[in-house]
Amino acid sequence: MPDTRPEAQLDDRSVLGRAMRILRCFRTEDRGVGLSELVRRTGLPKATVHRIAQDLVAARMLAATDRGYRLGGGLFELGMLAAPERSLIEVAVPFMQDLFLRTDETVHLGIREGTEVVYISKIGGHRQAPSPTRLGGRMPLYCTAIGKALLAHAPRPVTDAVLNGPLERRTPRTLIQPGLLRRQLEQIVEQGVAYEYEESVPGLVCIAAPVLDAGDRPLAAISVTGPSTRFRPDRHQAPVRAAAAGTASILARRGQLALPEEG
Repeated sequence: MPDTRPEAQLDDRSVLGRAMRILRCFRTEDRGVGLSELVRRTGLPKATVHRIAQDLVAARMLAATDRGYRLGGGLFELGMLAAPERSLIEVAVPFMQDLFLRTDETVHLGIREGTEVVYISKIGGHRQAPSPTRLGGRMPLYCTAIGKALLAHAPRPVTDAVLNGPLERRTPRTLIQPGLLRRQLEQIVEQGVAYEYEESVPGLVCIAAPVLDAGDRPLAAISVTGPSTRFRPDRHQAPVRAAAAGTASILARRGQLALPEEG
């Protein structure tokens, strides 16, 4: 499946394209990445990486430490200025907190970018199940409840791109048959909720509902995730739907129902 993220379309010969390649090569577990490792990860010449990295440090997009480079605080500050996402989070978090208090399980808020879900808020307690999700992290739409809630209401070209593309089997329970997936998406539209039963990660189950605008376009989705040993997603349809609907209602009253549409 082609990379549909906007930065994937940047020209690697441009300074911006190369700077984005450097920034995007950092991983969650990194505490410091040396120059040689940045060169290996990006495939760019050493002199180029060193020059751009120094400029990024000056701009506070990177920070230089004894262990090497790490992402800088300037990126966080810019991220907090992303108005549509910030407004969405401010409205959704109280509903997410209600869901967390009701279920005592991890609650996520995600938006669609291309053929992936991007997690923009997460609430979890001390007993939250181990999960690959993180703020700013991405997962495929087709194998997560929050992703399927978004995909079911996405424009037809997006749905076709996902279903006609390669569907990786991430666990033994991942649904990779396009016909079955399309029927599941139709059921999600009818029922108002999406489910995941150990399709992205063994041992995790999930329920999600989309945050829709007046034209039934998906702005985001809210989910509750827990371990299959104790969490029963089907028992939480009403509160998850109510959280998504409440978020949509407040956004509509504030006139903040539009997120950037990238296709």
